[in-house]
Amino acid sequence: MPFSLGHLGALLLALVVLFVVGCLWYALVETVKDALARRLFPRKEEPWHPLPPEEKEPRD
Repeated sequence: MPFSLGHLGALLLALVVLFVVGCLWYALVETVKDALARRLFPRKEEPWHPLPPEEKEPRD
């Protein structure tokens, strides 16, 4: 049973819509998860490479 060009276009459009909705859903879930994690588990992240304290030079 061969598909017509219209059927293939509709299938491609449905797959693109499904992909876009999936990406938006993933972004929404990740945003909510990160917001909840920041609110429930606040922690200050230490830098991976701490710099030595700055020394102030005397000004003339």
